[in-house]
Amino acid sequence: MSNPAVASEHYINRELSWISFNERVLAQALDNRTPLLEQAKFSAIFSNNLDEFFMVRVASLKAQVEAGITKTSADGLTPLQQLLTIRDHLVPLIEKQQDHYRQHLKNQLVEKGVHLLDYEQLNQKERLWIDNYFQTAIFPVLTPLAVDQAHPFPFVSNLSLNIATLILDPETGQQQFARVKIPQKTMPRFVEIPPDLSGINPKPVHTAVPLEQVVAFNLKLLFPGMKIEEHYFFRVTRDADLELRDLEADDLMSAMEQGLHKRRMGGEVVRLEVTNEMPQRVVEMLIEGMAVEEKDLYRIEGLLGLDDLFGLMRLPLEQLKDQPHIGVTAKVLSRSQRRMLEDESIKEEEFKSIFSVIRRKDILLHHPYELFATSVEEFINQAADDPLVMGIKITLYRTSKDSPIIAALIRAAEHGKQVMALVELKARFDEGNNIQWARHLERSGVHVVYGVLGLKTHTKTILVVRKEKERLRSYVHIGTGNYNSKTSRLYTDLGLLSARPELSQDLVELFNYLTGFSKQQSFRRLLVAPVTLRKGMESLILREIEHARKGRGGHIRAKMNALVDPAIINLLYEASQVGVRIELIIRGMCCLYPGRKGFSENISVISIIGRFLEHSRIFWFANDNNPEVYIGSADLMPRNLDRRVEAVTPIEEPEQKEHLERLLNLYLNDNREAWDMQSDGSFLQRQPNPNSEEHRAQQQLINLWQQGIPAG
Repeated sequence: MSNPAVASEHYINRELSWISFNERVLAQALDNRTPLLEQAKFSAIFSNNLDEFFMVRVASLKAQVEAGITKTSADGLTPLQQLLTIRDHLVPLIEKQQDHYRQHLKNQLVEKGVHLLDYEQLNQKERLWIDNYFQTAIFPVLTPLAVDQAHPFPFVSNLSLNIATLILDPETGQQQFARVKIPQKTMPRFVEIPPDLSGINPKPVHTAVPLEQVVAFNLKLLFPGMKIEEHYFFRVTRDADLELRDLEADDLMSAMEQGLHKRRMGGEVVRLEVTNEMPQRVVEMLIEGMAVEEKDLYRIEGLLGLDDLFGLMRLPLEQLKDQPHIGVTAKVLSRSQRRMLEDESIKEEEFKSIFSVIRRKDILLHHPYELFATSVEEFINQAADDPLVMGIKITLYRTSKDSPIIAALIRAAEHGKQVMALVELKARFDEGNNIQWARHLERSGVHVVYGVLGLKTHTKTILVVRKEKERLRSYVHIGTGNYNSKTSRLYTDLGLLSARPELSQDLVELFNYLTGFSKQQSFRRLLVAPVTLRKGMESLILREIEHARKGRGGHIRAKMNALVDPAIINLLYEASQVGVRIELIIRGMCCLYPGRKGFSENISVISIIGRFLEHSRIFWFANDNNPEVYIGSADLMPRNLDRRVEAVTPIEEPEQKEHLERLLNLYLNDNREAWDMQSDGSFLQRQPNPNSEEHRAQQQLINLWQQGIPAG
């Protein structure tokens, strides 16, 4: 079943909701309580998020406008209206970010011995060093491109930083335009100068100048005999969406590679950023040369491309960063680590394989508080090396470039095991990486498949089949996050290791659905999209509605990245109106209005933005004091429910249900990094009272795990 669509006045535009989320990210940069280099990091995340937003969401809206589509969104806006509203919301946020960088971050860093200078601020010794650096390390790779009757306007690649240069021929008096691309992908954005050249006392620890300014003030070497009259910086963002129609592609990998080439070359320009001092006549040259619309022009008061502030995190100034965090090995797995066998004090008979531990009871994992390396990676490593393991199946959506999991799969195939990897080639912005891994795995003897036609495989699942006492037993991992060693240290995610026969059989059939021609329409315990997840979630909400109507109360708690699906939102509104208490923890987009009297007054929404990216999904239903709890890969969005393969698993162990309930309580009681969503859709950050203790859920979790008390 599916509810009618929600009325437009009760639905928040998803693009504006996303902008609101990114505003909360920016707020972390603007918050004086955030360590200085972490402020730079959050500002970089804000810019990086914005780049992707333009490349995908804005690009899609522009394509609709160009195609003459006027169909309104769920909140009643046409594509053109959405584009104009997006711009109105973004301009003040970009101004806030730039003001913070110029007026606060740079000044505060000076006090810590870090000087981010403009070229014109350098003393004579520093300029001499920088100019020499330009000639030896930058000049040889630059290619100035002139524009005249013989030279058409050059192609400007996606996200490239460029200099628009006006040069004068002294002999003819003719002015010409040239473009110089900054080699920012191969060189650091901030060129560091030896501190002993500074005339400042005490001498700075680090002094740096932006790469584009180093180039700009040495342009005379690129145009000998010409006079450099003016120079200005600009940056271009292009359509980079690669949504492919599988049915039109005979060879998905070939089609994807062609799409990636198109992305590198760039689609239509969807944003042109220029420095504020660029005169209109130069702007018009760029607009004409690249066929840019005026409404896609953004004037920036400061440095372009602040995503490069990520580079400042490499500075060895740990006092300006968050305290380092290293997770712990889950206690239940501490004796199942192969590396312990190298310790002579541990007898080999004391070692328990991870499979013997999982057989005893389910294991609930929480990263990064519990180490990914000593849990999920260890599970795969032992499966690869265990002679009793017959086969391994895994879904790979995003993985790290030096992935230990990939190495283990290859090793397993070399040991003669049956290994199958479903590599999702359409994982946005990881397509190229996944193509490389797919080919590498195939060459190593791993069976590689690319999923179901027309669907993106987003589920995070592993199935290990082991021969035990003349029978086969299956072990599973079902998680909320990618099999990615790098992001496992930065994202909060949950995972379940289990040997429950019903879960194992469900995964066997799910993998058959993914690799063969199975038309599986039901599963024992898993909720699987696009087959049973939507119906399952709706049924769980309807059950709480029924409990409330019969006077048994009703209570729903859910944590996810996004709540966008109109039918689910409509059902939650209905639940609120019959008295179901609904507590939502949503990091990103939320298209539901909470707290509206007589309509959604029983719904509350918070968003947690902290040092770790909240990525876990938890769905908790009171069920008349007999709670049911689920974790999995899906958010409540149409794409997750209808156009992706997702898996959500129940948590069966009573103590693990209680653990997740305590975890939800920690988040709901956060008074430092939590934002309360208001009835008008805006957000207010919680502030601890002067006389009350600060509660930061993520820091509390770090402390609890270090004390060996998971989730308190």
